[in-house]
Amino acid sequence: MERVNELAKSKAIVIFAKSSDCMCHSIKTLFYDLGASPAVYEIDRDPSGRDLEWALQKLGCKPTVPAVFIGGKFVGSAKEILGAHLTGSLKEMLIEAKAIWF
Repeated sequence: MERVNELAKSKAIVIFAKSSDCMCHSIKTLFYDLGASPAVYEIDRDPSGRDLEWALQKLGCKPTVPAVFIGGKFVGSAKEILGAHLTGSLKEMLIEAKAIWF
């Protein structure tokens, strides 16, 4: 759990993902298209990936990936991120976290 918290605070946007998951790819692409540069941790390629996945589950991440943190705070999975994007609040969160500038 401690490692997840440390990684989540390491950059304005942190995404925990799996390399073969299509929703993870879509969420990463969305952030890149918005001009952001997230830190991406692919837990299926990490030696302690199972521990990371377990910690994400304890935080309430269901499904466990993609799990998106903005400004060190857990925002949600693909459903929450896409919803925030559709309402325009995602862009506001990114500006507030200084992940993008406008």
